Amino acid sequence: MQRHDPEVTSDKACENAKLLLDKFRAETLPVIFIQHIATRPDATFFLPNTEGAGIHKTISPLKSEKIVVKNYPNSFRETDLMEYLKETQITDLVICGMMTHMCVDATTRAAKDFGFNISVIGDACATKNLEYNGKVVDANEVQNSFLSALNYFYSTVQTTEEYLNQ
Repeated sequence: MQRHDPEVTSDKACENAKLLLDKFRAETLPVIFIQHIATRPDATFFLPNTEGAGIHKTISPLKSEKIVVKNYPNSFRETDLMEYLKETQITDLVICGMMTHMCVDATTRAAKDFGFNISVIGDACATKNLEYNGKVVDANEVQNSFLSALNYFYSTVQTTEEYLNQ
């Protein structure tokens, strides 16, 4: 039996992402949206031309903001993200979004391997319950595990409030 649990804290994560977006726009800092479009034959979400693949209306990109469309969890894989970051001489990344255990994790680790300085805004990320060996792993445990692992070497994990007040 396949479970489809709702994402945990996704509404709050989206609200926090909006606060970050507002700060970046107010300070005219570059903003990059990453949009996942599923291409796997067995995909059930992020399907082309569906609501699930859209960028949430709360954080809609402006026409001047970069959108990178990806088909894999790692936002660098088979996209123009690296080229864009090099062209614009961006060296520091602030990462937030969904899902913490998949795309946020894969992109953060790749970015660190490419030499970027990374801040992950933990409460502007969301995940879901996962299943392993027939046991459900609670989304809060998933979130804490992945953020603590990323905070160890790959990034500095902060809250929205900590980031905005620095």
